[in-house]
Amino acid sequence: MIVDPLGDLLSALKAGIPDPNKLSARAREEFSALYAEFQDIEKPKLERVVIREGLDGFWITVPESLPERTLLFLHGGGFCVGSTRDHIGICTNLARTCRAQVFSVDYRLAPEHVFPAAAEDALCAYQYLISHGIPPHHIVPIGISAGGTLVLDLLISARDAKLPLPLAAVCLSPMTDMQFSGESVERNTGLDWITPARLHAMSKVYLAGKDLQDPLASPVHARLHGLPRLYIQIGTHELLLSDVAAFVQKARWAGSPVQLELWEGMFHCWQVFSRDVPEAKRAIDHIGSFVQDALNR
Repeated sequence: MIVDPLGDLLSALKAGIPDPNKLSARAREEFSALYAEFQDIEKPKLERVVIREGLDGFWITVPESLPERTLLFLHGGGFCVGSTRDHIGICTNLARTCRAQVFSVDYRLAPEHVFPAAAEDALCAYQYLISHGIPPHHIVPIGISAGGTLVLDLLISARDAKLPLPLAAVCLSPMTDMQFSGESVERNTGLDWITPARLHAMSKVYLAGKDLQDPLASPVHARLHGLPRLYIQIGTHELLLSDVAAFVQKARWAGSPVQLELWEGMFHCWQVFSRDVPEAKRAIDHIGSFVQDALNR
């Protein structure tokens, strides 16, 4: 009997990804359950706080967590689905490998709350941490997929508002161009579990007619000078590979330090699925090394 956990995972994700045009509470619940199914789930210490009305955060800690290290985590889900609950596995793994406390944000989702609501919530969460006594140089924003985009939005918005910036940030498989014009969108179709049609549907629902080239929708079109150290992971089988490469090139030309790490054969958000993907654990370990280096300087 042939056992193919990775193939089973990709097939399940392809079949289970919800249509952004037909979202319901049930569709969100089912996708959340599917995401959780393929994670190594432990039970960390979890504490809910109200950032402001309609915006919740969750403190996630493990015995290894140090109070002087805070990861501001922004989950994935194409701006339309996702929550702390269905990313609890990766949050716990990050807390452990980074020896940090994690503050995960349940930002507002489309289509109920369209662009730029999620970007505003990301900045609000950062300001909340600072206002509650956590110095910016003790904070590392980290996001995956749509959350990676929101990390970039947070940095750009904080810089433009002349707020103090963190020392470093981490983006995992971020969406950097809502036009999805990179050649890998077509070349990697069938290798990734997301599809070009789903990407464009998500963009349409999230932006709701707003400009695709708005800097907070597509950070590749932002002014990218003056950003802190960025560490980006992307898989070679991802549809977003070319778009991320274009962003990295532009950011480097603008003088912002970016470390790009390519993961051979990996697909969108592989870091979440630690139950079946050995590379997920290795990727999380690499993040831990980056975060500890950034905060120990």
